[in-house]
Amino acid sequence: MPSIVTADGTQLFYRDWGTGRPVVFVHSMLMSSQMWQHQMHHVVEHGFRAIAYDRRGHGRSDDPGTGYDFDTLADDLAAVLDGLDLSDVTLVGHSMGGGEVIRYLTRHQARRVSRLALVGSTAPKLDVDPASGTALLQTLRDDYGRWVMDNADASFGTGLPGREIPQLEKDRTIHEWMSVSLQAAIACTAANIAADFRPEASRIRLPTLVIHGDSDAFAPLESCGRRSADLIPDSKLVVYRNGSHMLHLSHRPQLNADLLTFVGDHTH
Repeated sequence: MPSIVTADGTQLFYRDWGTGRPVVFVHSMLMSSQMWQHQMHHVVEHGFRAIAYDRRGHGRSDDPGTGYDFDTLADDLAAVLDGLDLSDVTLVGHSMGGGEVIRYLTRHQARRVSRLALVGSTAPKLDVDPASGTALLQTLRDDYGRWVMDNADASFGTGLPGREIPQLEKDRTIHEWMSVSLQAAIACTAANIAADFRPEASRIRLPTLVIHGDSDAFAPLESCGRRSADLIPDSKLVVYRNGSHMLHLSHRPQLNADLLTFVGDHTH
């Protein structure tokens, strides 16, 4: 099983497909690198190299029970880029992964990275008051499975007419949510609620594509997608109509096309 070992000895499983200029995908909280397989396949078919790894405590990576703060997660991403000696990378981060790629850029600089894509990202800051955040964390501790079932429909959304998400895709996604380490789920949620990437986002000097759904219940368009685009100087915001949080499922053809166009853009 291909893996990268981080500074604290955690083994991170990764997928590495194709050849050419690399695109590195960072998945959302509770998911794994599998969520990106259609986007990875699409860019590989068009001459790029696609890499995705499982965050610690997720998927097939180690579950060390610690290291779910953004600094350590950014260092894990650095271990992947350094371990594979990648350059001219396009970083793609979904949901919590958006915060990880931003923290990587401000903590490790951008010498390996040439452009950035944020897809349904929770950056720059979630608008969650302290009482609600505390209640959410307690709900995860008490009855994680019920929280998953109560929030699944809002995560998937209704999709576009004629492109509803198949039930099998929903079931597989829910299975991933239920397979994550509970310690990782709670600690990552706490880190994501507390994070404020506004100062860091304004320091990014890379061409950036911000893709966001107009009906995202978990990372609202106005406070997340539009705010990121406002803060990052060289950015473009693309809003997906009737788009909720799982855009890789509900808007797959559009997302594939937009990412490929951005990755292949040589004007920057």
